[in-house]
This record gives sequence, C-alpha cells and structure tokens, in this order.
Amino acid sequence: MRSVGTVLSLVVLATVVATFARRWRIPAPSLLVVAGLGVALLPGTPQIEISPDVIGLVVLPPLLYASAEDMPWRELRAVWKPVGILAIGLVLASAAAVGVVASLVTPLSWQMAFVLGAVLASTDPVAVTALGRRLALPPRVQVLVQAESLFNDATSLVLVRVAAGIAVASAAVHWDAAGAEFLLLAGGGTVIGTAVAGVITLIRRRTEDPVLETVIALVTPYAAYLLAEAAHTSGVTSCVVAGVVLGGRGDRLTNARIRLQLHAVYGTVVFLLESVVFSLIGLALPAEVRALPHGDRAWPLYALAVAATLVAVRLLWLAPLSAVVQLKGGIGKLNWRIPMVLTWAGTRGVMPLAAALSIPEVTRHGTPLADRPLVLVLTTSVVVVTLVGQGFTLAPVVRASGIALEPAHTAREEAEARAHLAHAGLARLEELAELEVVPEVVLDRLRRGLTARLDDARDRLAEKDGAEGVAAESADLVYRQLRRDLITVEAGELQRLYDAHAISDTTRRRLQRALDLEEARLTDV
Repeated sequence: MRSVGTVLSLVVLATVVATFARRWRIPAPSLLVVAGLGVALLPGTPQIEISPDVIGLVVLPPLLYASAEDMPWRELRAVWKPVGILAIGLVLASAAAVGVVASLVTPLSWQMAFVLGAVLASTDPVAVTALGRRLALPPRVQVLVQAESLFNDATSLVLVRVAAGIAVASAAVHWDAAGAEFLLLAGGGTVIGTAVAGVITLIRRRTEDPVLETVIALVTPYAAYLLAEAAHTSGVTSCVVAGVVLGGRGDRLTNARIRLQLHAVYGTVVFLLESVVFSLIGLALPAEVRALPHGDRAWPLYALAVAATLVAVRLLWLAPLSAVVQLKGGIGKLNWRIPMVLTWAGTRGVMPLAAALSIPEVTRHGTPLADRPLVLVLTTSVVVVTLVGQGFTLAPVVRASGIALEPAHTAREEAEARAHLAHAGLARLEELAELEVVPEVVLDRLRRGLTARLDDARDRLAEKDGAEGVAAESADLVYRQLRRDLITVEAGELQRLYDAHAISDTTRRRLQRALDLEEARLTDV
C-alpha cells in the first residue's frame, strides 16, 4: 500500500510541476528532474529504487512508440545517411572516449569504465523528443536529432552487453560475435517491428470502434517490444520501427473522430509517463549516492568530466559531418552554428538509465560486481547534468544560432496551405454546380464558408477558421454531407502539398487536425 501511495504522490507532483513548466515556457523534463532531486533531499522522503523492469517494460515502449510516430517519412528519407553514421560511428566513438576518460580520472576498472561508456554512448529519444517539442527547428535538423536518438540504441545495447560480459565473466572481446549480435538485434527488431505494424494495419482497417481502436493503439508498442525481446532481438528497435511505419499511415487507417480520440488518449499517457520518469531520475540520485563507498565522494567531478567528454566528442563528429552535408547540398557559406545546435540537443535520459540498471549485480563467481554503484551514480548524474544544463539552455542556443524558424514563416506557410485547400474545395463546388444535383442555397452557403477561409488565409489570419461557425450552426443533412465531401477533397490536397514538399510535416499535422475537428463536429450535429 505504501508503494501505491508513493506512486500516486509522484504522479501528482509530476503533473503539477509539468503544468507549471508549460505555463512558464521552460522544458518540462529539466524542471521535473530538479523537482525530483529537491523532493528526494527533503527529510522523511522515502527512498526510491527504480526497477529496470518498470522502466523497460512499462515506461519505455509507449514513449518510444510516440516519438517514432511523430517521425515524418519524407524528412527521414532525406537524412538516413548521416543518421546511420551517427547511430553507429558516433556511438562507438563516444563509448571509447568515455571509457578512456573514466579509466583515467575515476576509480573504475577499465572493464567498468567501458561499461559506463557503452551505457552513455547513445542519446535518448524520450528526452530529445520532449526537449525539442517546443523548439522551432528546421524540419531536417529536428528529424536528424530525433532519428539519431531513435536508431542508435541498437549499437549502444550491443556495446552494453559486450562490456557487461567482460566485466561479469572476465571474457575476452569477440568483435565478430559482437557484429553478429548487432545484426541480430537491429535486423531482428526491424523485421518484428515491421511485421507488427503490418498486422496492426490490417486490424485497424477493419474496425471503426473507438474503444477497440484505443486499446489497439495502447497495446501496439508493448506487443512490438515484448515479441522482439522474446525472440532475443531489440525490443527498442522493434518498437521504433512499428511506430515509424504506423505513424506514416495514421491518417489513412481511421476516421477523424477516432484520430482525435487517439490523440487525446495517447497525449495523456505520454504526459503522465514522461512526468513520472523524469521525476524518478531526480529522486533516485540521492539514494544511489548514499550507496557509494566513502572513498567515492568525488563523483560530481567524475560526472562533469564524463559529460564534457560526451559533448566534446559529439561536436568533433558533427562539425565535419555537417560541413560535408552542407557542401553536398550546394550551400556556399558553411553554417557552423548547426553542429553546435545538434551537439547541444544530444541529451541523455531514460535509455541510459535503463541500460545501467540492467547491469548484473554479481559476477559469474557470485561475488558483488565491483564499481556497479559508482556506474549507476555516474550514469544518473550525467543524465541530470545533460537534462538540466543542456535542457535549460537549449532554447537560448537555438535562438542565438539563428536557424530557428521564425513564427512569421510558419504562419505564412500555414496560410498558403489553407488557401490551397480552399481553392480545392471551391473547385469541387464548381463541379457540383455544373451537375445541378445540389440545391443552389446549399452551394451558396458552402461557397461563402470556403470564401471566408480563403480571405482569412490571404490576410494571414490562420488562427480561426471562418467555415467552422457555419458548420457548427447548420443542421441541414445535405449541407453536412457535402461539407464532409469537401473536407475529403481538402485532405487530399493537403497530402499533395506535403508530397510536393510545399509544406512541412508540422503544418500538415496541424491542418489535418483542424480538418478532423471540423469533420467530428459535423458528425456530432
């Protein structure tokens, strides 16, 4: 009962803190970590121990799936080469650099220093997505950071297993076996995730029950994760692939009402899980520090050294890679601010913590694994440093870089897209008028609504939609049916604009949601 009360208290705390973070326009993950750390230092606070099963089986799948679902296919195809380089090369370089630095400046043995490097080598998709959600980064920059954090986990997991095997069993490194294990983890996870996405697609196309659709959406990430883990492949990769595949088809699998319901339900689940897990990171650190031997009280300096190493290695990799990408893109003058933003956006979070907790507690001889408490403390403290230090300063760095999209740019793009949708609707109305199968009074009302939309778009007033009031007030069956038909035409035009690279994925999602809201209101009348 006490544990249940602790969890409920944590949910309340996390919800309150996250609410204030949104009101104050500061990164919620960073503030949640600080709040959790502050609560843990209060007298009488119960000691929090994070279970790896809770993180791996309960928290990670839906958060990974939600991050992957937001990944636009178009931008992902454009950056897959640099993502592949970062997901493998940068992870290996980061693990090696941290391993060397940790073996030199900390009391860790070289085996456990290698374990620490493997654990911290990959960026975290949950933290990256949560921090970048409110930043107006260019689409390809945002996708590059997010895709890297989603696809570099397979490399990191293989390194963790190899390093843990060396530390636990004093085994030699067999890189051929490690390469085969990487192919098994990444390849097997990709196959299973694709298969799960295919099965879910067939099911969702054959049902329009909102409750069943919601249950399927909530179960999908767990199915992908558990099936892959049962097959001894990467549950993380499987979950990510399933999310990317289904996210690209989401608008074609369900109707407007169900899409709105899924958006609300999944938004609530992600909000609660993110709030709780980032609070847990802050809450767990003091208890882990208390478990350290008395000789390891210099851990803050060790953590800063490791965090600085990760940032330096990342910048050294991203600077030449960014230069090559920009030169191939035909850019005359190189923008050196882009690698700085990419470097600062590469935070650590839930994934490294889950990897550290999965390290065995005893060796093959049954003796406690030396230095495991220090690895846990350094992992958690580096996560805290990156979430707080980089999290609170990421927005100013993006603004100072000058690469952020201006609000006027986004508003202009949305207004132009709304104008295209209104023109498509008006063209369809003219076709119906020529057929003379629709009462003229209905055509006039629809035409006035679309004309109002067009005028609003031309005036760059895309915040409110003039046709919504007409749709909400009308009770005429013919009008509502024709308006739904026009929404279908506008949705097709919206997809055409996106496929033609005329609008960004953010604009497409925003306008699709506006169309869904109007269609749902027409159905409710």
